Amino acid sequence: MVLGGERGADGTGHALTGRDAAMDGALSALYGGSGGQGTSKERGAGLGASAPGVARWLGDIRTYFPSSVVQVMQRDAIDRLGLSALLLEPEMLEAVEADVHLVGTLLSLNKAMPETTRETARMVVRKVVEDLEKRLATRTKATLTGALDRSARISRPRHRDIDWDRTIRANLKNYLPEYGTVVPDRLVGYGRAAQSVKKDVVLCIDQSGSMAASVVYASVFGAVLASMRSIATRLVVFDTAVVDLTDRLDDPVDVLFGTQLGGGTDINRALAYCQSQITRPADTVVVLISDLYEGGIRDEMLKRVAAMKASGVQFVALLALSDEGAPAYDHEHAAALSALGAPAFACTPDLFPEIMAAAVEKRALPIPDTL
Repeated sequence: MVLGGERGADGTGHALTGRDAAMDGALSALYGGSGGQGTSKERGAGLGASAPGVARWLGDIRTYFPSSVVQVMQRDAIDRLGLSALLLEPEMLEAVEADVHLVGTLLSLNKAMPETTRETARMVVRKVVEDLEKRLATRTKATLTGALDRSARISRPRHRDIDWDRTIRANLKNYLPEYGTVVPDRLVGYGRAAQSVKKDVVLCIDQSGSMAASVVYASVFGAVLASMRSIATRLVVFDTAVVDLTDRLDDPVDVLFGTQLGGGTDINRALAYCQSQITRPADTVVVLISDLYEGGIRDEMLKRVAAMKASGVQFVALLALSDEGAPAYDHEHAAALSALGAPAFACTPDLFPEIMAAAVEKRALPIPDTL
């Protein structure tokens, strides 16, 4: 994004005026000399540490740039200019354009957040969470409901439970042309609409600092899955300690504020806890969301995964659950999991319902060709 310059118009011979000058000023404050890295110090007023100045700048960029660009500029301002501390002020939070990355930053600042800011922060986080739920919930429920129904099909259904379309297709060889009909020798049906739980899902989420966006998406998906009667959902977050947040799944905002981004990683301890909660291995899907940088006992971690798979658990390893592609991850551990039949790969939020549907139906996962 280059509009022009201030002194001598950067050699162009044309100075910017009006809206263009204001846009250039907003860019210069962030990417110019006093705020940027390795740029000319003649340009750019910078944002400094002035809260009123930052508030005005946030208002300017929302006026002059589309939302997607505003979010990028906000992230750059936090990273380049060290403005995280200003997010602890309510007036700053009210001025920012909320997105997943901002939520991650707020969660990392959670413990340092004063009470005067906490409620505003929750409002910002709730807006992002509600937007994500609107985007993801309907498709997730539809995809998984279909997978659950298919996995519950039975070969000796009651009359009202017969899937006539699949039954006819399965018996076309028995078509009697003289009668113009099919005489089925095998009935295909759905299990009766179950009031009981069909599948158990355990989301085991690495809450180290690099996994911030994944924590946000996983919490939203956890709440969506928990709202489905036929799925019993457990949500566990971990660093070097393990915290079970299942009792907060009715409100993903509570889940997010129950996390503590940063710290070390002990995947083995987290999987040990998840393993202890499994009562129906053949009907359980465990989803580990982690970059696999293990600080615990590597061999024990792999043994636990092998034991869960041997017992019938469907084990899914996601290096990230975000729109940002494959992150930095431990390639050795990823290869070891793949050797156990549990390939580790990055997953976008839009693909996650398909991944879960495949796991529920115990078929091959639709792994993207990005790794």
